[in-house]
Amino acid sequence: MKRLIKTLKNIWSIEDLRKRILYTLALVLVYRIGSYVVLPGVDPTQLGALQNQGSEGLMGLLNMFSGGAFSNASVFALGIMPYITASIVIQLFVMVIPYFQKMQRDGESGRRKMNQITRWLTVIITACQAPAYITNMMYQLGASSTAIYPFDGSSPTIGFWISSIIILVAGTLFVMWMGERITDKGVGNGISLLIMVGIIARLPFALSAEFASRLSEGGGLVMFLFELVVLLVVILLVILLVQGTRRVPVQYAKRIVGNKQYGGVRQYIPIKVNAAGVMPIIFAQAIMFLPITFMGFTNNTDSAFARAFADINGFWYNLVFFILVVVFTYFYTAIAINPNQMAEDMKKNGGFIPGVKPGKKTAEYLEDILSKITLPGSVFLAIVAILPAIIRLFGVNTQFAQFYGGTSLLILVGVILDTLQQIESHLLSRHYDGLTKTGRIKGRSSMSM
Repeated sequence: MKRLIKTLKNIWSIEDLRKRILYTLALVLVYRIGSYVVLPGVDPTQLGALQNQGSEGLMGLLNMFSGGAFSNASVFALGIMPYITASIVIQLFVMVIPYFQKMQRDGESGRRKMNQITRWLTVIITACQAPAYITNMMYQLGASSTAIYPFDGSSPTIGFWISSIIILVAGTLFVMWMGERITDKGVGNGISLLIMVGIIARLPFALSAEFASRLSEGGGLVMFLFELVVLLVVILLVILLVQGTRRVPVQYAKRIVGNKQYGGVRQYIPIKVNAAGVMPIIFAQAIMFLPITFMGFTNNTDSAFARAFADINGFWYNLVFFILVVVFTYFYTAIAINPNQMAEDMKKNGGFIPGVKPGKKTAEYLEDILSKITLPGSVFLAIVAILPAIIRLFGVNTQFAQFYGGTSLLILVGVILDTLQQIESHLLSRHYDGLTKTGRIKGRSSMSM
């Protein structure tokens, strides 16, 4: 406890870190308040049907990512997912289109261009999703009911449609802007942090719902406590997945320049078992949202295809989700780690892996290690992704089951570790003690070169 109090005092005493934390908290507060600001023309007291839809199934998952904004018919109802979808598309373009590959190689200027294209693509995607959301909302609430009372008090007019679409697009862009500001001037990755805040906001409701359902059963309290213990075990396993590394030894040759000696020591390159972090699950989840989004335009939810991909407990949904997570893990690992670049950097700095020739052989060696550790890592990540569906087979409440794995748990663990790692970096750079005794918190994106 004394160490914790001392660490908090050290954090508060660093002016730059204090301003970053307060800035982050201020934008998070704005985000949470905006989640309860209802679209103009919608009666907030009559959202029962929409809130019931947002309590289970795929819509419940989308509602959790938006922190309840989806079921509140909020101006932030679409949340940050359109931006995530746009980022996926741009990443795919980088893999197959030379123009985007050139931008990626252009460094900072190329990154700015890609960010600008991503923003414009976000506008387009949100503009397509907004009518689908409004159509679904009207279907759930009833367009002729008093839940929606556009400007003339009659059924929804063209003015209601246009204003709602503009507000939903603006809401997503504002959330995107807040995420980018948090990344630049706050603490942690802003986009991931806002998603995490939305997930945490749903945790009290999920806990209370599960607790109430267990109390109605005989021995329910014991079962509820057992579920909490299982949840803690799963969290520990996920932390091991996020922080697990394979250390590759690198020997640096001895060099003498003038009167100084360089190299002659052995160092290690830690290659993470899960180098892709939580991004494969976020990408796969965004893809899984597409079918239900398209169905929202037509209200054709009775087809076998629609039912299969709207049922997050179903076999086909989880099979496709599992495969997508594995594929995206390989895809994102290929983007995050470049064995050829690593081998080239080692060669330039006089480094080599003992027993492996520098250059091409080193790149092949690193690629072989990466393939071997990515396969079990991707499978374990995919199992974690579908774990909520497995947990629900044992009668666990749908909302509470989401915290046993899937996108929710990976985001929570990954974002918290990343944020703590940034805070610890500020502390260590100013010669304070770290957050742990070792002073080495490994975030999901940490990888030494």
